[in-house]
Amino acid sequence: MGAWPTEAVDRIRRGFEAARDDVRAAGMRWYMRDQFPFLGIQTPERRRLLREATAGLGRPSAEQLLAAARTLWSLPEREYQYAATDLLTRHERVLPADALSEIREFIVTKAWWDTVDALAARVVGPMVLRHPELVPEMDAWIESDDLWVTRSAILHQLTYKARTDEERLFRYCLRRAGDSDFFIRKAIGWALREYSKTAPDAVIAFVSAHADALSPLSKREALQRIEREKRRADAADQAR
Repeated sequence: MGAWPTEAVDRIRRGFEAARDDVRAAGMRWYMRDQFPFLGIQTPERRRLLREATAGLGRPSAEQLLAAARTLWSLPEREYQYAATDLLTRHERVLPADALSEIREFIVTKAWWDTVDALAARVVGPMVLRHPELVPEMDAWIESDDLWVTRSAILHQLTYKARTDEERLFRYCLRRAGDSDFFIRKAIGWALREYSKTAPDAVIAFVSAHADALSPLSKREALQRIEREKRRADAADQAR
């Protein structure tokens, strides 16, 4: 495996510990509902420290990348899970299709929206795009009893734009439309809103056709951008 995982993690820990801010950490912990301890490092500084820590180490293999991510995930402070997520995002292209099972473990371990959403959109999504044989796994994830796995299935096409599989997106949204969980309803709306940037008419038609099945939250989120653009256009017309 080589020294990459150990050296990378050691450098990251030294840099992060030196930047610890206990006052800021208390506020970050409060914001995240006291679920995780924090070091108190804000995102721009954390990413700068991560770049410095991994400079000169080269590209890791899939095995090295996953080993580093596992170690970082095991550490208590939340910034280490963010660092693991950033590393997985940066080097996603080295991951083979069979690494998806381990990414799923990261999704369900110390699970909350902050890591789940990034892994879904920035790691799982690109992996599925590169490995179409993983689509059946997404079909299984949408049926999961774990809300974070389900949310990941809904959000995995978030960055696809014109490459979105519209049928799959709409099918997933409709499959979980009756779910009462806030995070699922929010994910449905978010996924549809993002796709509305590419295919607004298709999203309008979908929401209209399934208005009774979709929750008010999902519908509101789905149409938010479309309605905002319409208000701007109406205001511009009135100003002429």
